[in-house]
Amino acid sequence: MKKLILTLIFLSSTFAFAQINESSSINSGKWTFGGSASINGTFGTYSTFGVSVAPRVGYKISENLEFGGIASFSLLDSDLYSTTLFGIGPYANYYFARNFYATAQFQEYIITQKLKGTKDRTGRDEAALYFGGGYITKVGNNIYMQIGAMYNVLWKQNGSIFSSGFTPQVGVVFGL
Repeated sequence: MKKLILTLIFLSSTFAFAQINESSSINSGKWTFGGSASINGTFGTYSTFGVSVAPRVGYKISENLEFGGIASFSLLDSDLYSTTLFGIGPYANYYFARNFYATAQFQEYIITQKLKGTKDRTGRDEAALYFGGGYITKVGNNIYMQIGAMYNVLWKQNGSIFSSGFTPQVGVVFGL
C-alpha cells in the first residue's frame, strides 16, 4: 500500500497545484484541461497522511464563460482510521476585467471510513455547492498564477466531514 501511495505522490507531484484554464487573458482553444493534486500530513501522537487529485475538463462557451466537469479523489490514512473520498460534479467559471474570475462548483462526495483495529466500516455521501472567485495574473509565456477562495454554502458545522466550508485556492494556470 505504501509503494502505491508513494508512486501516486511521485506521479501527481508534477501536477500539484496546477490548473489549465482559459480566460479573457488566456487566448487559445475552446477546450480546457487541468486539475490539482496535494499531499498533506501531521506527525505526533495521531499521525496522518493524505493525498488527493482532482482532474477537470472544460469548454469555453464564450470569451468569458467556461463550463466543465471535475472529479476528485482523496485518501487519508491515520493511526486510528482510513478515509477515502470520491467526488464528481460540474463547474462554471466567469472571467472578467482580464484578471479576475468568479466560480461556482457542485460536488457530490462519496465517503468511506474504516476504523483501524475493528471491522467497522461506514459510508455516506455529502453534497457541496461552492461559490468563490479570485485573481489571475500572467507570470510567464502563457503561464498564469491563480489565487482565490471558495465557500461551500451547504456546509454544516456539526454535520459535515469537512472541518470548514472555506477552501483556499492557489494554482498555476497554463494557456492551451
